[in-house]
Amino acid sequence: MRDVLIIGGGVAGLTLALSVAEHRQVTLLRPLHDHQGASQWAQGGIAAVLSPQDDIEAHIADTLTAGDGLCDAAAVRFTVTHGPAAIDWLLELGMPFTPDTSPDAPYPYHLTREGGHGVRRVIHADDATGRALIDTLLAQAARHPAITLRDDLTAVRLASDSHGRCCGAHCLTASGKPLTLPARDTVLASGGASGLYQHTTSPQPACGEGMLMAAELGAELMNLEFQQFHPTCLYDPGGAPFLISEALRGEGGVLKNLAGERFMPSLDPRGELAPRDIVARAIDAEMQREGGQHLWLDISHLPADDIRRQFPTIHAHCLSRGIDITQAPIPVVPAAHYSCGGIATDLHGASSVPHLYAIGESACTGLHGANRMASNSLLECLVFARAAAQHLLDGASSEGSQPTTTAIQGAWEQQAATTDSPEWVAERFATLRRVMSRQVGIVRSDAGLANAEQALAALEHEVRHDARQHSVSVPLARLQHALRLARLSVMAARQRRESRGLNFNRDCPFQAPLALASRLTLDDLSTR
Repeated sequence: MRDVLIIGGGVAGLTLALSVAEHRQVTLLRPLHDHQGASQWAQGGIAAVLSPQDDIEAHIADTLTAGDGLCDAAAVRFTVTHGPAAIDWLLELGMPFTPDTSPDAPYPYHLTREGGHGVRRVIHADDATGRALIDTLLAQAARHPAITLRDDLTAVRLASDSHGRCCGAHCLTASGKPLTLPARDTVLASGGASGLYQHTTSPQPACGEGMLMAAELGAELMNLEFQQFHPTCLYDPGGAPFLISEALRGEGGVLKNLAGERFMPSLDPRGELAPRDIVARAIDAEMQREGGQHLWLDISHLPADDIRRQFPTIHAHCLSRGIDITQAPIPVVPAAHYSCGGIATDLHGASSVPHLYAIGESACTGLHGANRMASNSLLECLVFARAAAQHLLDGASSEGSQPTTTAIQGAWEQQAATTDSPEWVAERFATLRRVMSRQVGIVRSDAGLANAEQALAALEHEVRHDARQHSVSVPLARLQHALRLARLSVMAARQRRESRGLNFNRDCPFQAPLALASRLTLDDLSTR
């Protein structure tokens, strides 16, 4: 039996693996092509109180403000307080953060400022922090004798014993053959649900697979209606999705409409550095007013050498697409970016299912509330992965769950077989994403949400019927998980009779007097 099974090899999963491997054996499942994870696409950096000009209370206050009244104050304080130690740990591993070479630098490494932050507190590795993080952590994990990396398996269902405790995962090999991996403790670090939408900020975003797998075991899901749209994704219909970091705005970039007019200062005193929900809605409204497909983000007024030095990745990518950002504005459009909701966990990453943990974007810790503040996500990955590891180590002597071969497991393994991705899966995924993008996007309405609920229920019924004709496959399992998670997300949005943070409904534009988290289980779908 495996001791600890980690599903997901981004920053959260790798951090936990390294933090627990000194005392427990770890098996970590990660995609064969690591570009499928969201972590490596993180450009901005990690928010933490590092400068003597900053303090814990200021970071907490900024996070609470961005979360629009829905943050869990204890989770915010826990995360922010443990941030500096997480950065120190990364530095010990050799993480190549960008140094600050100015003679009056308050901190050895360069700190930038992003939306929602009152001061410079975002430590980074140029404009490719996620890639540098993954490289650093993966190199350490690959040579650790207690960590086994598997890129040949995809988890499609969690295993449970007769007492409802998680005891590993049912997987498929690359050729479609079934394999069950038993484990004493299972950790989901499988990412968010941006892949439910047509336009995203990463090429292969997760579709909430881990969230739904946890729900199948009875785990509670929280705040699914709060899907963050990053305000500035490169508008490039002929190319792959590419994020334009908020750090550009932090260093002086301004948003302009197609007429070349700046519009954010008239809407919010923080201008382009207002929280992401405000900026994304403002861009969406301006695009609707002009009837355009994008707006402009202009940083060309800054010295060209500074732009090339601070944003080498963005500069090079845009140049490859025919845009010199030192001379011309960047066409940008909002795109699905980050799920603030997910598997409800405590401060140790534990879910409501025994022996099942969730960390990173698949979890909902209460840190982000109704809207995530820029660069708090990688911070959350690090802090909660380290906290979960400590909890796993403290409870290592306790008896774990023991997998049992059940009739259901046997039937699943018989049904699973070698199969190609059927075309009908791709077609139905496209339909799902169209419904979510049109009806459950940046601005919502009662009628749109009702239409989405009906369309998704009909689509799931169709898929359930058609799936009987097909073997279990990774694409099919992914579609089934995505459909049910999308339906739960719509349900959460319909139940929230207010506009708060990322959930803006034009039919109920005001906030309720009391901010309450939404909590759903898979059983709630059966009542619809």
